Amino acid sequence: MPDLDDRDRKLLTLLADDATPSYAELGKMLSLSAPAVHERVKRLKRDGLIKGIAAKLDGARIGRPLLAFIHVDTNNWSITQQVLGLAELTEVEEIHTITGKSAMLLKVRVRDTQALELLLARIHKIDGITNTTSDIALTSYLERGPLPDTTPDPSA
Repeated sequence: MPDLDDRDRKLLTLLADDATPSYAELGKMLSLSAPAVHERVKRLKRDGLIKGIAAKLDGARIGRPLLAFIHVDTNNWSITQQVLGLAELTEVEEIHTITGKSAMLLKVRVRDTQALELLLARIHKIDGITNTTSDIALTSYLERGPLPDTTPDPSA
């Protein structure tokens, strides 16, 4: 794991919240120059801590207000590649292999329950899928990616 100082942690937290500020604006928040912030961002990208920068879109405003989690049961692990093909669908936001009763978990956003039903039908056409269970989110209070620990590692 790369060594992160307090400024790296704060920079990552700021970018995770809003990646639009300029290096000059970030520098003011971190008490660094814009070039110093730029170099830190380049290093964090090179080291793989920043995998990319993307806009967080409002699902309801782009026509997909229904958020659902689909548990996918399979008859064996070899069909994972076929399920990964669902990543091509704009409705599919995340695909995870998981432990527990199901083999995989999908996070999806769709227009309505009819669109969810069509997506489920498409999933069930994949050979080796034995069952799906869906959970529909009523309200989302927090959605974010991982944040760095704000306290330094005491063993470092």
